[in-house]
Amino acid sequence: MVKDICQELVLNHEAIKEVCSCLQEEINRGLGKDSNPEATIKCFPTYVRELPNGKENGRFLALDLGGTNFRVLLIELGAKCTMDSRIYAVPQPIMVGPGDGLFDHIAECLASFIKERDLGTELLPLGFTFSFPCKQEGLTKARLACWTKGFKCPGVEGRDVVELLKQAIARRGDVRIKICAVLNDTTGTLMSCAWKNHNCRIGLIVGTGTNACYMEKLEKVELWDGSTDEPPQVIINTEWGAFGDNGCLDFVRTEYDNTIDRESINPGRQLYEKMISGMYMGEIARQVLVRLVSDGLLFGGYASDILLEKGSFFTKYISEIESDKPDDFNNCRAILEELGFNDATDADCANVRHVCECVSRRAASLAAAGVAVLLNRINEESVTVAVDGSVYRFHPHFHNLMVEQISHLIKPGIKFDLMLSEDGSGRGAALVAAVASRSASMR
Repeated sequence: MVKDICQELVLNHEAIKEVCSCLQEEINRGLGKDSNPEATIKCFPTYVRELPNGKENGRFLALDLGGTNFRVLLIELGAKCTMDSRIYAVPQPIMVGPGDGLFDHIAECLASFIKERDLGTELLPLGFTFSFPCKQEGLTKARLACWTKGFKCPGVEGRDVVELLKQAIARRGDVRIKICAVLNDTTGTLMSCAWKNHNCRIGLIVGTGTNACYMEKLEKVELWDGSTDEPPQVIINTEWGAFGDNGCLDFVRTEYDNTIDRESINPGRQLYEKMISGMYMGEIARQVLVRLVSDGLLFGGYASDILLEKGSFFTKYISEIESDKPDDFNNCRAILEELGFNDATDADCANVRHVCECVSRRAASLAAAGVAVLLNRINEESVTVAVDGSVYRFHPHFHNLMVEQISHLIKPGIKFDLMLSEDGSGRGAALVAAVASRSASMR
């Protein structure tokens, strides 16, 4: 009975292939000049056209904003890469307060970082990782399309975030920097791996949210309005979290997905992301567990007050529960005790693990479908996919689940590997700034 109820979370091969063909169609609509305004997957050109060649050197600052924390980094590129960084919190009132307040906060933290490290006199190039959907209009110009991940600062949507940062820095008057590039974390992830691995063509994030970027031929990008000189390619930021917002994924969505969407701060938006990413996986599992309890199939029909609370079953619990060895429920029991279940049976633990496996396997299959579509589009013999994000990094089976699924979905003859990106949003930002500085000096 438990398996029957979980069955709707299990995607068969036909369903996943259908997801792939929908995504392919949506990406084509995103890249088309006439179809883009209506497209849900925006496929923003990033204006990053060159990959690192491994010879980048110098000192760069990077600023990385993509969630409830942001980082300032000082990165030295040379034979090897050294990094010095500091994490700053973005307090909840700032996340939902006026836009100027957010950028003033960032500028203040940047100023204190520069002061602490005595960098005052040096004019350092800066790469700004801003991991929210943006329409780029150049390497240093990006208009915020919409806030995601719990941010809601009024007065920023539709405006150039680089300009807002420059204004905040100017208001202070005590910092000298040169912003060379604005990018999102997927582009950073791709650049960071490409520095070491020149086959890298795709950047993927599966963390709090999910997104991917990939290297596309200019001839396929009708939206392109930049120069057409060499190299005839550009990294496309797909913003694929919004895949399905037009209803094309309804055939794989469940009652749990509908509830999550209805109760979120952005109903009807980012529907693919809500089936895959760390912000939602734990809550999907919690809803299934509550359903099993109310059907009398778990914990003898008793639900603790904690389990009934929205958000109480964290996504990290899924990774911890699935890290238990088969027939061993140590982590599972410890988590259930935290949730108020002190006498869960082995059968209860096995059922809880089954729910977690269904949720994470579905997320991995959907992410894999997306990567397979990009690999088939690039259609090169051997491609490395740079991956970052807490779900991919910490879930014990996510990598293997994705590899297995991608292998079934790509064209014969394509070889691929998934490479964990070491600090894409930090080092990647410095590399985009470095490549931009290098190109500028060669013109």
